[in-house]
Amino acid sequence: MDALEPDNGAVALRGIAASLLANVSSLADDMLKYLVERIPEVGGDDELRGLTLGSCSSNLEAALSMVRHGIDVAAAEAPVTALEHARAMASRGHSVDVMLRFYRLGHEYFTEKLSDSLTDWIEDPAVALRTFIDLERFGFRYIDRISSLVAAEYVAELDRRQNQARAERADVVRALLAGERVDVARAERVLSHRLTGRQIGFVCWVDERGVDLEGFARRVGRFLGAGHSLVVADGPLAVWGWASLTGDVRTSPNGMATEFPGERENVHIAVGSPHPGAAGFRTSHLEALRTRRIIELSGRAAPSITEFSDVALVDAISRDLDAARAFVSAQLGELARDDAKERGERAALLAVLDAQGSLATAASTLGIHRNTVLQRMRRAEERRGRPATSNIAELHAALIVCNVLGAAVLPEPKPR
Repeated sequence: MDALEPDNGAVALRGIAASLLANVSSLADDMLKYLVERIPEVGGDDELRGLTLGSCSSNLEAALSMVRHGIDVAAAEAPVTALEHARAMASRGHSVDVMLRFYRLGHEYFTEKLSDSLTDWIEDPAVALRTFIDLERFGFRYIDRISSLVAAEYVAELDRRQNQARAERADVVRALLAGERVDVARAERVLSHRLTGRQIGFVCWVDERGVDLEGFARRVGRFLGAGHSLVVADGPLAVWGWASLTGDVRTSPNGMATEFPGERENVHIAVGSPHPGAAGFRTSHLEALRTRRIIELSGRAAPSITEFSDVALVDAISRDLDAARAFVSAQLGELARDDAKERGERAALLAVLDAQGSLATAASTLGIHRNTVLQRMRRAEERRGRPATSNIAELHAALIVCNVLGAAVLPEPKPR
């Protein structure tokens, strides 16, 4: 039973409780010393030390008073100082296990104290043993109940602080992205992120759950050259990240693919360009978002790694998608068709323009014969209705846009 039943040892039991209550202050001081020696986290933290003493005193007084008056242990409530001790442990970042060690070791201390002194109070060994068992049973049940209560308070305080920190962090990120003036020192403290160096924004997202996106994004930040990166969730399937750089920028799709050979198969990555300071925090992030827009607009099913610098031209031209379609149609004519032949001809023409007119370089890039490149290029010019040397800059841009966005800027295929 949880209550201490009256029996031949009940008088002795309550007498011991009364005796200990009379000396509870000295007992609490001794228990504190015992705990400090065994729990290094108390260390030089005077406030935590004071709360530990208060918790020792109030728990000893509560438990002993209940024993003295025969009160059921189910009625026990965590003392105010014990709850405040739990909140202090959470605020300092100590684990719940460390906090609960105070209770386990406190019980250990009380058991040792009781076993050493019980025979001084009770001469009859049988009564002494029964009294010891009753006190231990009550002690175990009291610690079990109070431990659950303070652990719940610890978790609640941790949640409150984490929610507050998340809200504060979200507010600072929102202000930075809105281009508002912010106190940089405070923003860096809230975000745990340097804003004085070059900033690279990146976005990681998946099509389905099951990936530790935040952990993955931190690895991306480390790859980019940041020892610590800021990561903010954007719903369940995406995260925003920022790397603050002091050294060289390590952006390279091939290098990143090597760094994340397995996980990358499930994650899309869009990376902005490096820009300085708090303004760069916003600019690079917007570039990463625009890069993501291009990736999604292209209809790529397979996850990819894309840098803004590789799609900046396409982004600029496709801001107005209807205008982009009209531009592509005007520059390519009948070559602007989403069919296999036209795709091959556009690829050949683009490779030649990328190679500044070298058919050999274009053939090497495409992995086909030089004559095949020439044939496809000639057919492309016929479909276009004018030579590749006409409006060459516009032609090159239109081919790049088609190469990246494909069907998004091309009309529906028509029957031949």
